[in-house]
Formats: sequence, structure tokens, C-alpha cells
Amino acid sequence: MVLAVAITALSTLSVNAQDAPMWKVDKAHTSVNFSINHFFSAVTGKFTDFNGTILFDPNNLKGSKADFTLAINSIDTDDTKRDTHLQSKDFFDADTYPKMVFTSTKFEKKSDKAYVIHGKLTIKDKTKHIKLPMTITGEMEHPMMKGTLILGVVIDTTIDRTDYGVGTGDWAATMVVGDEVRIHIPMELNRKQ
Repeated sequence: MVLAVAITALSTLSVNAQDAPMWKVDKAHTSVNFSINHFFSAVTGKFTDFNGTILFDPNNLKGSKADFTLAINSIDTDDTKRDTHLQSKDFFDADTYPKMVFTSTKFEKKSDKAYVIHGKLTIKDKTKHIKLPMTITGEMEHPMMKGTLILGVVIDTTIDRTDYGVGTGDWAATMVVGDEVRIHIPMELNRKQ
């Protein structure tokens, strides 16, 4: 009897410990956007080269995980001169630190549509714990791909660029460029049922 209870408990634990299903990031319908003030007006931009892995199940948050990598040299603010400056040592120093990396540590449920992804963001070899609020915008079967689910999510957050040594010195002291960076990431994910 004790053995049967132990086996049942172990099998339950192994099920709970399993990873959540993996969702593929549809890069054609996903964008990594940011905005930051230059004096009093917002300058917008995006990163065009990114990769991500998302394992997510609202009923298995312990098995849910997210990892993202952005290529710094893919920054695009619709101004080549500014993009080159942002990649320089004055800001991101892309030659030395070519990637920005986020790795989740846990998922937290706020409501049926709202979650928070806790994790570590590394920029220029500086790692900080951050929270990424994630809102589910919809889920459905793909109308043109049989047996495939689509999940829409939006991540909105802000970070302080000076926490990562991005544009410190005169760029911070003169307040030409704001410290707060607003991040907006609409994502379309899909997976086989």
C-alpha cells in the first residue's frame, strides 16, 4: 500500500515538473519596439533581429519558461546616423556586447489574461532582475493551418537605461536623452495541438 502511494506521488510530481508546451514566435507578426525621450519628444525604434523560446501553459506555470535574445546591431530608429551612434561605445557598445538577453525565472498569474514574467535582463554584461507584464490578447485555432493554435500576447514594461550603463556620462547628465525606456512587444505565437 505504501509503495503504491509512493509511486502515485512520484508520478504526480513528474507530471507537474514537466515543461509547458513550446510556442513558436511568428517573427513576421512580432515586433520588439521601444521609445525614449529626446528632450521632450519620444523617439521610437525597434530591434529587427531577435529570437525567442516560450514555453507557456496557464495551468502549468512552474513548467513555463521564456528566453529572448536581441542583436544590438539590428537597432532601427529610422535614422542611420543615430543607429550607428547607438551601437557605439557611447551607448550599447555593440562590438563588445553584441547581444541583449532575457531569461525567465518564473511566471506569475494576475488574472485569466494577465501574467508577469519574472527574469534576468542582461545588457552590456550587467544583469538586473526585471518583471515583464504579459497580457493575452487572444487564442484560437489557426484557420489556415489545421491542428495549430495561435496565441497573441503583448508585453509592456519600462527599464532605466542607466542601470545597464547605456548612454551614461554626458548623455545622462545633460538630460538630452531620457533615462526611462518604454518597451512594447506584441507577439504572435503558434504551436501544434
